[in-house]
Amino acid sequence: MLEQLIEVICRYVDIDPSKLNADTNIRSELGLNSLELVNIAVAIEDEFDVEIPDREVMNIETLADAVAIIEKYMD
Repeated sequence: MLEQLIEVICRYVDIDPSKLNADTNIRSELGLNSLELVNIAVAIEDEFDVEIPDREVMNIETLADAVAIIEKYMD
C-alpha cells in the first residue's frame, strides 16, 4: 500500500519516488500546504476507494500515518 500511496503523491509533487519512505514527513519534507494536502487526500480517496474525514487528513504527518488512516477507513 505504501508504494501505491507514493505513486499518488508523485503525481502531485515533483520528487523522486525513491526519496520517499514511511517516515517521510508530508508537510516539512514535501513542503505541502493545507490545500495541496487536501488535493492529495482526494486523490488518495479515489485511488483507494475510501472516504477520509477532513479532521483526519489534517492529522497526517508521515506517509505511515497516511497508510494507517487509509487502512482505518477501508471497507
